[in-house]
Amino acid sequence: MSKTDDHDHPGQRTVSPGSLAHRVPDLGALELLLAVARLGSLGGAARELGITQPAASSRIRSMERQLGVALVDRSPRGSRLTDAGALVTDWARRIVEAAEAFDVGAQALRDRRDSRLRVAASMTIAEYLLPGWLLALRAERPDTAVSLLAGNSAAVAERLLSGEADVGFVEGLTVSTGLDSAVIGHDRLIVVTAPSHAWARRRRALAAEELAATPLILREEGSGTRQVLDAALGGLARPLIELSSTTAVKAAAVGGAGPAVLSELAVGEELALRRLVRIPVDGVALARDLRAVWPTGHRPTGPARDLLSLTRG
Repeated sequence: MSKTDDHDHPGQRTVSPGSLAHRVPDLGALELLLAVARLGSLGGAARELGITQPAASSRIRSMERQLGVALVDRSPRGSRLTDAGALVTDWARRIVEAAEAFDVGAQALRDRRDSRLRVAASMTIAEYLLPGWLLALRAERPDTAVSLLAGNSAAVAERLLSGEADVGFVEGLTVSTGLDSAVIGHDRLIVVTAPSHAWARRRRALAAEELAATPLILREEGSGTRQVLDAALGGLARPLIELSSTTAVKAAAVGGAGPAVLSELAVGEELALRRLVRIPVDGVALARDLRAVWPTGHRPTGPARDLLSLTRG
């Protein structure tokens, strides 16, 4: 490739005249030469490679100029390699075989990557949304083995940044430094209690200030649920109980331990069966975004990309 060629293709890096890439023909030209040697016809070689005969002739001439030797004798009876052309063809065959081995190796790496998917997800998403997404992914990619690492939003970020996960899902307010994200859905936090709790008999909505001042059954520090609640209320009272999963918080609330704030996704059945009661709250918005996250600059590919497409379905 000459410097003139580089200017014809904006965005390509200029190849130094002293570099190997400047002196050695590209793979397309070498494949064409091998086809001419095998078929004895420039036109046949062009048809096999899916290019026009003028384009094939131009490529051979360009390669001859680059190498400084004649490679092909053209005649009405066909195309024959010169002695130099026969020698170059032998060398070209080794290069093309090496390139084919390179391609097979690269495909093996892609296949290995696509045969597994490591997902990290915060507890609410892991328990109530991911199972459906993973079932749909299995229908599309039955050979992909999926491992799920569930934890709070801070733990998800740690897994991604340490290379232990390929893609993650969180519901906190912020995304950790070093991660990119995309909103895949929305959720709402609601205040719930057991039917026996005094709040269940209230006729007026709970004030945001009263909620903030009340000890609650809460998730641990670092959870997306707690981040959203703390930010919305401007601070929280000391927890009544601090637990490490949505299921544990819900069980404590159902058991009458006290009020809790949980995702709507997590309590639909309990509300329908009156095992929990929803408590209206005035003066505070508890909506939140659900996000997919991944290391900055490494947008998901393969099965991770397919999983993201399913979350938006």
